[in-house]
Amino acid sequence: MVEQELDSRGAETGHYREVRDILFSPEGKRIEQEVEKPYNSMTHLKLTDEDYRDLREIQPMLLTSEQLFMYESEFRGDETVDGIDCFVLEIRPRQLLSGQRLFQGLLWVDPTDFSIVQVQGEAVPQIRTTKTENLFPHFTTTYTKVEGRYRFPTATLADDTLWFRSGPQRMRLTIRYSNYTRFSADSTVHFEP
Repeated sequence: MVEQELDSRGAETGHYREVRDILFSPEGKRIEQEVEKPYNSMTHLKLTDEDYRDLREIQPMLLTSEQLFMYESEFRGDETVDGIDCFVLEIRPRQLLSGQRLFQGLLWVDPTDFSIVQVQGEAVPQIRTTKTENLFPHFTTTYTKVEGRYRFPTATLADDTLWFRSGPQRMRLTIRYSNYTRFSADSTVHFEP
């Protein structure tokens, strides 16, 4: 993952970079392992707890059946994405509870297996108080079939200007998801007589 601060001409003024392995146990527990120590040279943008949470939960946008009740959706038509005829849904949170982070935007869905092909939108809510601002970029995440069966995120990209009271700050975000591997084990139990 790389997040860049950009000046008004698009030149980088600082960046944050991290590489992690993400594993899921057979019980579904998420385990993160740092591959490279994070590097941060940003001076204008500060990554917050909400930013890290969005990186892990919102931007990869793995919408599960347990999460569906939190959203309302509206059909927006049909479009082709990467050669796949999709229907487009606009989704938004039904309600935002204090401290909750959800997605708002568009989903392109393959009607043959109902898998997500692409999403565009943002994490909500934008957080503005009288003393602080915590703003989040509009992003696009694309998905590819792994092992010909299930779609997983392959990239999240954002190039957006965040409009702070102190002035606009352009930023670029690039997240690459790769090396999906199914973990399995064969075991045999032998009993001694």
